[in-house]
Amino acid sequence: MRPYFLLLLSALLACSGPADPPANPPATRQTVRDDLGRSVTLPTRPRRIMALAASMTEMLYAVADTATIVGRTQVCDFPAAARRKPVVSSYPLDFETLLALRPDVVFTVEGITSPADAARLQQLGIPVYYQTYRTVPDIFRGLRDLGRLLGRPRQAQQLTDSLQAELGQLTAAPVARPPRVLAITWLDPIYAYGHNTLFTDKIRLAGGQNALQQTFPQPYPALTREYILQLNPAVLIGGSFGKLDSTFFRMYPELKRIEAYRTRRVFAITGDLMERPGPRVLESVRELQRLLASQP
Repeated sequence: MRPYFLLLLSALLACSGPADPPANPPATRQTVRDDLGRSVTLPTRPRRIMALAASMTEMLYAVADTATIVGRTQVCDFPAAARRKPVVSSYPLDFETLLALRPDVVFTVEGITSPADAARLQQLGIPVYYQTYRTVPDIFRGLRDLGRLLGRPRQAQQLTDSLQAELGQLTAAPVARPPRVLAITWLDPIYAYGHNTLFTDKIRLAGGQNALQQTFPQPYPALTREYILQLNPAVLIGGSFGKLDSTFFRMYPELKRIEAYRTRRVFAITGDLMERPGPRVLESVRELQRLLASQP
């Protein structure tokens, strides 16, 4: 019986052919630390990638081989090519659809993907890499990190060199008293871009200063009307004067005493540029510059 068994086993192996090699053998993997200090093991050249933040999707399209991008979230709409990718709901996170796309690694931004969701993806075999940004140069560094992780360092370096040169050309000259700018994100309750957000650096580069100089535990703190009156911002960002006059200032008529309302320096801004820390960050700085230089 034993010789017959061995012959049968040999025949079966011959018919099946050589075993398929693993998609990413251990020798082709790297262990790195992301911006949150987490240890992440991922392929040295990921072949299937996606992002769970709209800003990160923009960064992937700027640096990665776009053929490797396998999906997007429901809010990822730039560049136009991203809209042709399969959609994975990011809130709540659609684990089933994401797993079906079989990404080698998922990229995201601090504050967008919950630690619990990231831990579950890790348990399911999908590494999650976080980035975080406090300044415009942090975004340039993030692009270079992506280039290194994706095996495209030259492409990333060329892009960041170009952005750095552009930044040097548009940086505003220092002013003795930069205008105090309050940027609100929600009306009821009132939330604003805190001092420990990217907005602080962008408005500095544009020639102003964040009216919120105090650092709160939350990056987007809730503000009382009394506190805003004390801040007395010279510029308010969050909607056109007409829109906020009929909504925000109607709800909080006492805030009509702030300088921004009295001088009508209340402006709307492009949401995608303001909210997404990506390769279009300098477009956001230029828009802020134009607002600070314009009359209402």
